[in-house]
Amino acid sequence: MLTIDIPGFGRVEIEHLVSDFTGTLSEDGRLCQGVRERLNKLSESVKIHILTADTFGRAREELKDINCTIHILEGTDHDIQKEDYVRQLGPERVFALGNGNNDRRMLQVARIGVSVLLKEGCATDAIMASDILVKSIEDGLDLLLQTKRLKATLRF
Repeated sequence: MLTIDIPGFGRVEIEHLVSDFTGTLSEDGRLCQGVRERLNKLSESVKIHILTADTFGRAREELKDINCTIHILEGTDHDIQKEDYVRQLGPERVFALGNGNNDRRMLQVARIGVSVLLKEGCATDAIMASDILVKSIEDGLDLLLQTKRLKATLRF
């Protein structure tokens, strides 16, 4: 677990990192450079959960050497499925990453929600539901590896 005291924002205890895959951790179905190492480093202190519709059908292969739980979404209402997943973990202990409309609800309920802006873009509703917007997944993951960055951004 990661514990961070953020003035004005409060004490944050992160036990789970929940992330979308397509357009968040990957571009065109391929894991972004530097993500594997960062996720494996973070898995030493938090549990990693990847929730994805797996648009390109490559998530399991791309994530095979990463210490994480992969959940492939089925059917419809992926936004609700992602929110429910975060709620079951205990949203007050979740750091969430996403970029799409189907991520907006999990970004909203998570203790810290981060929108990631890659080549696929980022849905306006996801940005509005987030606490932070970052320009790369590396920057998003580094918020947990360099926690003073969270303090600098979220403090009142």
